[in-house]
Amino acid sequence: MATQPIKIAILAMGGEGGGVLADWIVDLGEHNGHIAQTTSVPGVAQRTGATIYYVELYPKGQAERDGGTPVLALMPLPGDVDVVLASELMEAGRAVQRGLVTADRTTLIASTHRVYSIAEKTAMGDGRVDSEQLLAHAKAQAKRFVRFDMAQAAEDAGSVISAVMFGALAGTGVLPFSRNQFEATIQRGGVGVAPSLKAFAAAYARAGAEPEEAPALPAMPARTPRDPAVRALLERIDGNFPADARGLIVEGVRRLVDYQDPAYAGLYLDRLARIAQLPAADGEPLLLRETARHLALWMSYEDTIRVAELKTRASRFDRVRDEVRVKDGQLLAINEYMHPRLQEICETLPAGLGRWLAGSGWPRRLVERFTRNGRVITTSSLRGFLMLYLVAGMKRWRRGTLRFAAETQRIEPWLAQIAQAAAVNPQLAVEVAQCQRLVKGYSDTHARGLSNFEALMAAVERAGAALAPATLRELRDAALADEHGDKLRATLARHALA
Repeated sequence: MATQPIKIAILAMGGEGGGVLADWIVDLGEHNGHIAQTTSVPGVAQRTGATIYYVELYPKGQAERDGGTPVLALMPLPGDVDVVLASELMEAGRAVQRGLVTADRTTLIASTHRVYSIAEKTAMGDGRVDSEQLLAHAKAQAKRFVRFDMAQAAEDAGSVISAVMFGALAGTGVLPFSRNQFEATIQRGGVGVAPSLKAFAAAYARAGAEPEEAPALPAMPARTPRDPAVRALLERIDGNFPADARGLIVEGVRRLVDYQDPAYAGLYLDRLARIAQLPAADGEPLLLRETARHLALWMSYEDTIRVAELKTRASRFDRVRDEVRVKDGQLLAINEYMHPRLQEICETLPAGLGRWLAGSGWPRRLVERFTRNGRVITTSSLRGFLMLYLVAGMKRWRRGTLRFAAETQRIEPWLAQIAQAAAVNPQLAVEVAQCQRLVKGYSDTHARGLSNFEALMAAVERAGAALAPATLRELRDAALADEHGDKLRATLARHALA
């Protein structure tokens, strides 16, 4: 049988060093008796499609014995790849989907961390692809599957993910080169040699071992909050709610204390208690848990106050500094593009003033004139920080704002609808609770989601007990599939609920 080239495909996003990795493999081959060729096919954008680098290696001695120069391919073909390296788990899934990974031939080397795609981020519901399913599918399709969190390994070594992938490739032993030959390639590059070799060594060891199973999470130690009001909330949860729902309810309380204060979390428990006391809650455990989850999300709605608070937190500045790897002596500037609509400004004002401004004449037009174009605010500057910090400080008056009044007028009928549905069909009540998934975000995203939510609640009210849970689930999925509501309207018409 004729000697075949070694065929290697690399799928990497922008900035991850996929081109460096491909060049390293070419350099490794050319310095160790192989003819090498690399090509690349760029993706549409950083996360709508990664760049595919393709490398073929052919033994120089064999080429000389054959009496000519081998003709090497420019692109990988399905079913004809020896090694696939993916810098992120979804890219491993894409490689499997394209047929580049086959069980009889391909060694798949992939990082298990996720960088969510544009489609996942823009989905109106939870658009994330299940990582466990991706792992299981990749494992089933590959001859050998080497995986671990390579992004974390690179961060731990102070290097980049390409060095980790190069080490993992060496550790698999699928290429006819020694570890010393791999390391010499990094040294010839002359840039970031020490951290790259450190990352290489860690990945080399990991690739030679069996993939680690996810460790069991340690039990969280019991904590006694210092604030007596928070302690009282936790005692109330322990005394008034079933054990299988307490974990979610505690998280809801934690979220709402952070969002507003303990009194607001107490209102959350008051509302949940009405659901817990329903007879249907005993027979349908999901009812209380799903209501607890979605009520906490709704009560922590994103208004201008919340956005300003999150953008001025010290933890955010620390996270950004870590992400961009600011070095000593470097200055970091964080620019925020802010474009609040008139409606959002009105909603941040006291309810009466907000309603007046929304319905006024020249004052409304004056505000619209000054807010027509967005502006950039440098939150890392004193002026920009203080501007948002003052907005965040309005948190203490949030209960008096127009937005708070509007959200209360929406939450209470939703809870009443859950209780009404629970009296006739507990499963339908669970579906009603989950319809809150449509209400999220701010600005136009919030407006579209709220419109779809109100259409679903109107359908529930019209159909009453005759509405099947599966039908409401179908309607909700249609609303989540299309932000403009076209699929929802078509589905409502098909079920004669329009």
